[in-house]
Amino acid sequence: MTYRCLVCSGMITNVRSSYEDREIDRDFSVLLQKEKVPAPKLAEKFEVSPRTIHRDIEDLCKAGIPIRTVQGSGGGICIMDGYRMDRTLLTSKDMQMILAGLRSLDSVSGSHYYSQLMEKIHAGSSEFVSGRDSVLIDLSSWYKDSLAPKIELIQMAIEERQLLSFQYYAPKGEKRREIEPYYLIFKWSSWYVWGWCKAREDFRLFKLNRMDELEKLSEKYLPRSVPLPDLSNKKIFPGGVKVKAVFQPEMRWRLVEEFGRDCFEPQPDGTLLFQWEYTEKENLINWILTFGNQVEVLEPGEIRQELLKTAKSVMKIYQEQGKDR
Repeated sequence: MTYRCLVCSGMITNVRSSYEDREIDRDFSVLLQKEKVPAPKLAEKFEVSPRTIHRDIEDLCKAGIPIRTVQGSGGGICIMDGYRMDRTLLTSKDMQMILAGLRSLDSVSGSHYYSQLMEKIHAGSSEFVSGRDSVLIDLSSWYKDSLAPKIELIQMAIEERQLLSFQYYAPKGEKRREIEPYYLIFKWSSWYVWGWCKAREDFRLFKLNRMDELEKLSEKYLPRSVPLPDLSNKKIFPGGVKVKAVFQPEMRWRLVEEFGRDCFEPQPDGTLLFQWEYTEKENLINWILTFGNQVEVLEPGEIRQELLKTAKSVMKIYQEQGKDR
């Protein structure tokens, strides 16, 4: 059995473009995990020719990755012993949390970047990362098929400093917006982009699920000083309407889920006295209506009148439909 050692001293940044363009990252991830892999096996795994694999291996060498090839029976391609990430500063629990975070990002990724990154970190560390995964986070939503491409496009626009254009649907109507994107944010079970709105000439938070016809413009922008968004509930959802309502005990689970245990007081008759400060009158009315006959609003009187008006309007619709049929 003969050995041929390929150790190169080039910097990874010098071949970064070819490294990414041909996606040799896939080969690197596999080599980190296994002692030796024959070139034909790599070619079969990634459905490419052996020539492509050998070309990728050459690029890895140019990037400074110490590749070793072993000829003969049981031979193959491998990374030289000792080339591993230094994890001495991380505990097993630290590594589990890092991997949990990467899995959460992978749940909304439109590519295999985060899964490949997890493979790299996990490679050769089975003795280090002990036990089964105990934290599973899925950041996707019911709209994952449309959400992942948006996230990927916005990430590219942020990295390349290019303007974004999209149709935005808001309670007050829909408009075409152009922004300088700076941050992708996950908050309140939803994804947002924080950027400079050209129309408002100020920083704004836009919800991804309300964006349509999203496109990355060729026009670039010069980065400006960007304040971090204030994502506190008081800032985003300023109180405006103080509501007092009585809920049936069957609705306890929803109140706890949406506002926490301290939002109501159990009454002697079993009902739940709910008191909260809501952001907008329209949102409050829509939320109350989702409970049907399981709630009665006590205050303010204005909301009671609006609910009564809505109930009469709905009743009229169904009464007229009944006559037609």
